[in-house]
Amino acid sequence: MVQPDVTIRGAGIFGLAVAHACAGQGARVRVVDPNGIGAGSSGGIVGALAPHTPENWNAKKAFQFESLRLAEAWWANVTKVSGLSAGYARLGRLQPLADERAVVLARSRAENAATLWQSFAHWTLLQSSEAGDWAPHSPSGWLVRDTLTARLHPAQACRALAASVVAQGGEIVTEADRVGPEVWATGYEGLAHLSVDLGRSVGAGVKGQAILLDLDRRGEPQLFADGLHIVPHQDGTVAIGSTSERDFTDPTSTDAQLDDILARAIA
Repeated sequence: MVQPDVTIRGAGIFGLAVAHACAGQGARVRVVDPNGIGAGSSGGIVGALAPHTPENWNAKKAFQFESLRLAEAWWANVTKVSGLSAGYARLGRLQPLADERAVVLARSRAENAATLWQSFAHWTLLQSSEAGDWAPHSPSGWLVRDTLTARLHPAQACRALAASVVAQGGEIVTEADRVGPEVWATGYEGLAHLSVDLGRSVGAGVKGQAILLDLDRRGEPQLFADGLHIVPHQDGTVAIGSTSERDFTDPTSTDAQLDDILARAIA
């Protein structure tokens, strides 16, 4: 490639998405990552695209809603250009309610969603008897079903984005000199560097755990229960994951938490 119009540092989901968008506008794009495509958290398996609760509305929640609303067409374009699926589908989510107080709050949120989600998606209450055998146990006998939650397969999404960049004339390399405009999308390592440069914390990584089950429930909604995201994928697997730790140096907790997740899945 001749000198690129823009260089993207980082071949995770964000860097590749920026590269895909730039290439789609006719820019010569170079993506640089010494570890390869989706080598960090973007190469994972969970991929829950879940909305904030429809209350205390603010600019952040509005931005997220708009992103979820536009996601289906955006990922369809990635698939068209690349010839690869990102595993995207908007199949909604089921979430059990612990007690009567949670039920009352959920009813209030349903009223908010009717306005804030602009009839694009819905937040409704279901009795356990209506939810089917895929639904988790609900102590109150009620569950929330929202139709805004979507999923994709992160590792597959990275591969699809990378293929779309190459299909549009871009390149993906492990090293390159710094020339011209650059976008840095280097994940939690980049946040650490920024924090040092700015003399204040601008963010940090959060350690997650996940397992993948050979279980085909591809047409079912996601589940969110006891802090676990349970995501059926289109390839006939189910991912179960949680994000709970900010300490990357503790070697004692991860195995125990994975054992607990697996025990819950088996139960």
